[in-house]
Amino acid sequence: MSTIFDCSDESQLLAGMRNARQAIGRGDLIVIPTDTVYGVAADAFSPAAVQRLLDAKGRGRDQPPPVLIGTKETLAALAESVPEPVERLVEAFWPGGLTIVLPAQPSLVWDLGETLGTVAVRMPEGRVALELLAETGPLAVSSANLTGEAAAISAYDAEKMLGDRVAVYLADGLSKDGIASTIVDATSLVRRGADSEPGTVRVLRDGAVTREQLQEVLGDLLEPEDHAGHEHHPEHAQEQDGDS
Repeated sequence: MSTIFDCSDESQLLAGMRNARQAIGRGDLIVIPTDTVYGVAADAFSPAAVQRLLDAKGRGRDQPPPVLIGTKETLAALAESVPEPVERLVEAFWPGGLTIVLPAQPSLVWDLGETLGTVAVRMPEGRVALELLAETGPLAVSSANLTGEAAAISAYDAEKMLGDRVAVYLADGLSKDGIASTIVDATSLVRRGADSEPGTVRVLRDGAVTREQLQEVLGDLLEPEDHAGHEHHPEHAQEQDGDS
């Protein structure tokens, strides 16, 4: 039986965080508030838990979930490398509503689905999410909804859709604006052949961070809008489903 904890109540917050940590440790799913929309989370390093997350949403392995992290420094442990323009994005927009796709660290022992060697990473804002991430480490997190349904902006919305497939729900009011994160693909900044053109950053999904804000940080490294988003890559399928 699932339990909803009201994190605005300090006693429920403490109990909720304890139960959420234990659920993640068991390989179960939890729902957490983020600064964008509510997310359903699993231990990123447990293939069984990640598969449970995909099954709960009615999603295939060709739609791998992004990973939420609790510190900026963790990005270097998950990505093959962090180019200087990505460091600028991190400084400007993390914690916040920007998800960055990079080639994954080859030494990682995990299975998020058919990522083709990439990982989508975000550091969210919000006390509950960050305190939990500090204790659990990276979590695979997707929007707390069934595929094809609107993203949940409250824990109660999520519970109506996901029910007992989730062990613990952490409620912290309504999402600030219900706008999912912006997703950018920075893989070409890393994966460039000797004779290739300089890499650019491509917007896969518009969201909380505007193109104008990205332009201020990246300048000419931001791919023009008329070139962006036209190709569909399996490893970027998260752009299709309102991920947090």
